[in-house]
Amino acid sequence: MRVALMILLGLVIGIIGTVNVMNVLSERNPMPSAVMHTLGYHVGELKGAIKANQCDAANIQHHLARLESTASDITPVFGMDVKDFADHASQLQDHLHQAVAAAPTTCAALATVLKPVGESCKSCHDKYR
Repeated sequence: MRVALMILLGLVIGIIGTVNVMNVLSERNPMPSAVMHTLGYHVGELKGAIKANQCDAANIQHHLARLESTASDITPVFGMDVKDFADHASQLQDHLHQAVAAAPTTCAALATVLKPVGESCKSCHDKYR
């Protein structure tokens, strides 16, 4: 009885230790998550502006510029040496560059330039998320 109890206690302690180690290892590089959260924040702000029909040109340019800047970090931050992943990231950067260059000043124009950006995000997330 005592031996069985000690074995059970050892297994429980081992499982708890393994779970803790796995959590620490999965959180050792916060940058990929931070980049995605930053992109999500700026896209959310732009979509919120469209929904509220309050599309200030300066605010739009600010968020689009931040999106473009942050998107350039995707490939080095994720460190994936996969051509298809790099192609998806490059496509997103191209769409964001076009969006910044278009300089939308209305909600309709913003929605138009955000559509290909959203499609780029979705295509990459469908494959790599």
